[in-house]
Amino acid sequence: MKPFKKLWELIQGDPVFMRKVNGYLTVFWVFMIPISIITGWISSVAYVSALSLWALVAGHWSAWAAARVEVRQDEELKEREENPPEQKVVEELVKNTTIEQTTETNVEDGDVSVEKTIETNVEETEEKTTTSEDE
Repeated sequence: MKPFKKLWELIQGDPVFMRKVNGYLTVFWVFMIPISIITGWISSVAYVSALSLWALVAGHWSAWAAARVEVRQDEELKEREENPPEQKVVEELVKNTTIEQTTETNVEDGDVSVEKTIETNVEETEEKTTTSEDE
């Protein structure tokens, strides 16, 4: 039973393999239709039963695979809603940005003007953003 379980886990996790298997089985059954008509198998109850069972299995198998994809997409959507990637970028920018306020007095006019200087270490922000996306 263990080898069958391991094989089943391998099959479940590999969409490329599943696509190939389903493609080959589809081609097989397409070729079997004219062969079954020529050989007279189409009038055999056992053959029609086997064909019907395969149709039933294939239909349920594809519905099950589609449901798995939908569940995975829902999980990814919830993850993105809880931890939006934009928020991570904003947090990194805020963390690596410093704002300094300087006051300059214009003696001639008597006006006081305030300048805000923003310094950002762009290279450091890009590196951290890239590494957080890789994780």
